[in-house]
Amino acid sequence: MGEIAEEAGRVHREVGTRRVGSDEAGTVLLRRTFDAPAADVWGAVTSPERIARWFLPVTGDLRAGGSYQLEGNAGGEILECVPPERLRVSWLFGPDPGFSEVEVRLAPEGGDRTVFELEHASVIPEEFRSQFGPGAVGVGWDLALLGLGWHLTGGGIDPEEAVEWHTSPEAKAFVARSGEEWGRAFAASGADPETVTATTVATIAFYTGS
Repeated sequence: MGEIAEEAGRVHREVGTRRVGSDEAGTVLLRRTFDAPAADVWGAVTSPERIARWFLPVTGDLRAGGSYQLEGNAGGEILECVPPERLRVSWLFGPDPGFSEVEVRLAPEGGDRTVFELEHASVIPEEFRSQFGPGAVGVGWDLALLGLGWHLTGGGIDPEEAVEWHTSPEAKAFVARSGEEWGRAFAASGADPETVTATTVATIAFYTGS
């Protein structure tokens, strides 16, 4: 369990905001270095066959200007695709999703390593933000990056095993560490301590079912 929880410590996290028209979008940024060349990481995040092995099955017209749909999850438009450096998509889920975008950025480091950044900007209802804070989005992306890391090293679990794994003690330990790290990032952004504590507890409970 300790080793899995430590995986959450490999990610740098930042919480911020940015203007989107007349609205203010919340942002979460994750940065992690993978022991894989940029071309391999790019293939893992853009190939439908590979995405299904570490994240979810995806369908659509997968090119700049096209659209995509993740099975049982978000869909949207492919807004920008600059291989092997940058991918930006709208990230829409539910009947009234509002503004939500995800951008992935890759930078080679020493030839056989890659600095991976993912930034998710979204305008969400204040009642949801005040209850769960940025960890609601951040923990989900931490779990995705855990899967991506396993995939890049030749590991991973099949979809049926993944459902079972998410209720395991080691998954709950990972989520707890992830939620705490997002609480620290939220505090570093200037959030008041009471809000940080309350949203951290709520987010961990949401993901662990406790």
